[in-house]
Amino acid sequence: MINSQIFRINTIAQNDGLISENQSPIKPIFFILEGINPFKPMKKLLLIPMLLLSVIVFGQNKTKVACVGNSITQGPGRDNTDSYPLQMQAILGDGYEVKNFGVSGRTMLKKGDYPYWNEAQFEEVKTFQPDILVIKLGTNDSKPQNWQYKDDFVNDYVAMITEYKKHMPKKGKVYICIPVPVFKDNFGIRERVLVDEMRPKLMEIAKKTKSKTIDLYSPFEGKSALLPDGVHPNKEGLGIMAQTVAKALKD
Repeated sequence: MINSQIFRINTIAQNDGLISENQSPIKPIFFILEGINPFKPMKKLLLIPMLLLSVIVFGQNKTKVACVGNSITQGPGRDNTDSYPLQMQAILGDGYEVKNFGVSGRTMLKKGDYPYWNEAQFEEVKTFQPDILVIKLGTNDSKPQNWQYKDDFVNDYVAMITEYKKHMPKKGKVYICIPVPVFKDNFGIRERVLVDEMRPKLMEIAKKTKSKTIDLYSPFEGKSALLPDGVHPNKEGLGIMAQTVAKALKD
């Protein structure tokens, strides 16, 4: 996008006679010193710097979205266009910068077998300084070895949101995802725990942190074919996640 804007600026400059057709493309710092016509009106000389400034501002005004989660967020790969964050990038368009910070098998619980807290991505989210944070953790916390620490779940979740808010703008938004259904208890992940025990805790967390919730459960009800192993959505299912989250961000 920025390259096309600079091409447009060069075209305007050539049409106004500020630079010649054969001159190299404009370089933001030096263009006004090379090849300009000193007899052109000053207001035309001011045109190009103003356009260049608009290009710079445009490039800095994207809304940054960080997607934190487990294998369902990571998908086929953090840079794979089938993952829900990158499908969501295509839906939201150029005004957004969506990054996938999902890590397979990770838990919200600090005492879980593989806490998200210990991953490089936990720190990378801070460096990214998102405007919007989408968290979809909890599925792996439902495993027996992890849910034995269920009394820590609310405090750990609130602590993560509090930590991330330190690296977000004051008007930054946090979204807590209600996990997708589990159609077959697999990998130790338990549907009963997710629905009966964890969901009320997620609502409590949202209230405590003044976060919004995104229901990823309802869109999959009665659609077990979209989760071939009973836990992980396929490409179509990830697309439904992308559409659901994108809609929530725009509402």
